[in-house]
Amino acid sequence: MAKNFWQKLSAACGSASGGNKPILALAPMAGISDSAFRQLCKFYGADVVYTEMISADALHYGSKKTLEMLKFDKSEKPAVCQLFGKRPEMFKKACELAEKTGYSGIDLNFGCPARKVVAHGGGVVLMRDLDFCRQMIIKAAQSTKLPVSVKIRAGIDRVTAMDFVKAIAGLPVSAIMVHGRYFSNPFGGPVDFAMIKKVKENFKGIVLGNGGINRPEDGKYMIEQTGIDGLGLARGLYGKPWLFKQIKDYLKTGRYQEMSLADIKKTAIKHAVLAEKMKGKRGLFETRKHLAWYVKGFPGAGELRAKLVRAENAREVKEIFSLADKAN
Repeated sequence: MAKNFWQKLSAACGSASGGNKPILALAPMAGISDSAFRQLCKFYGADVVYTEMISADALHYGSKKTLEMLKFDKSEKPAVCQLFGKRPEMFKKACELAEKTGYSGIDLNFGCPARKVVAHGGGVVLMRDLDFCRQMIIKAAQSTKLPVSVKIRAGIDRVTAMDFVKAIAGLPVSAIMVHGRYFSNPFGGPVDFAMIKKVKENFKGIVLGNGGINRPEDGKYMIEQTGIDGLGLARGLYGKPWLFKQIKDYLKTGRYQEMSLADIKKTAIKHAVLAEKMKGKRGLFETRKHLAWYVKGFPGAGELRAKLVRAENAREVKEIFSLADKAN
């Protein structure tokens, strides 16, 4: 049987627990991991990138805006389309569309804690009904030839990530990304490394750890504590897509370089250009938050940020940085 892309990645990167080349993934983030950001992350060393969370229901009903979210550049491959929803029957068409578009894999969201997602019964609250989670995975697997993966959390209420792993035993799931925090404190709570380790020890496929990885040291520590196959980077990438390269350098040599202000400016401009290319003016508007993150800590950051968040196009972004250079 031919290897799927997850197996090829694992063979190319090697086991994280036995070497210094873990799989590094851009985790799915709503409003963040669009095509432009995915391309930047690939440029800086991401081995695989996930899309934003895409509604299976919206794809099923042909939402134009949601169909546009499927758009991606071939440079992003391998790219995983992450779907969320709570009705298994909606996933057939969504999986077919993702496969037709050219994605390398399908990921199902059982971990998102966002209020607007959980309020409608999706994301992490699905973990409360593990039989239902099985049915969603089965439906997705039956609808595509692509490898299916899942993203979960350490737990919700009395249901843990290990309960989830036991419940899906025997299903064709190639990879699991485990966010090590619980739903009760989804972003600020401690990361449960012991739970992630248990998942790795009991799941036969690839396990990626997620949560609290803001520096290369954080990534190395998670790997050492859990023996996982790779890392899923998320909020630690805000304004720092080069974190992928820094982690790879640190694991290989024990050292990494901080980005110079000049290189950060080049990255911000490149991001603006890619966003405008992929989505036009709307793409630039959606990238303004990234531009604000890039200049954190810059001399005169407040004034620079105020100008960047009003930029209308990539040309203006270049001009703002150029004028700032002359002023300094």
